[in-house]
Amino acid sequence: MSHVPHELAEEFPEFVEKMSELKVSDAHFAKMFDDYHELNRKVHRAETNVEPREELSEVDLRKRRGSLKDEIYAYLKAL
Repeated sequence: MSHVPHELAEEFPEFVEKMSELKVSDAHFAKMFDDYHELNRKVHRAETNVEPREELSEVDLRKRRGSLKDEIYAYLKAL
């Protein structure tokens, strides 16, 4: 279990500029970006016991974050 936040800029450094542009020009991307940030924050807070969760709840959050990260990556690659 990692206690390091998985920020999108760190996950996809090759797309930092593109993500910055899309956050202001593409409403769909902006929503995915915001949703990922919120899920990532919840996972990080659970992993560091700032807001502890039951194990299954934490696993579900991680799965949702991973799925959304995959969706964001596919979106970035398609453009």
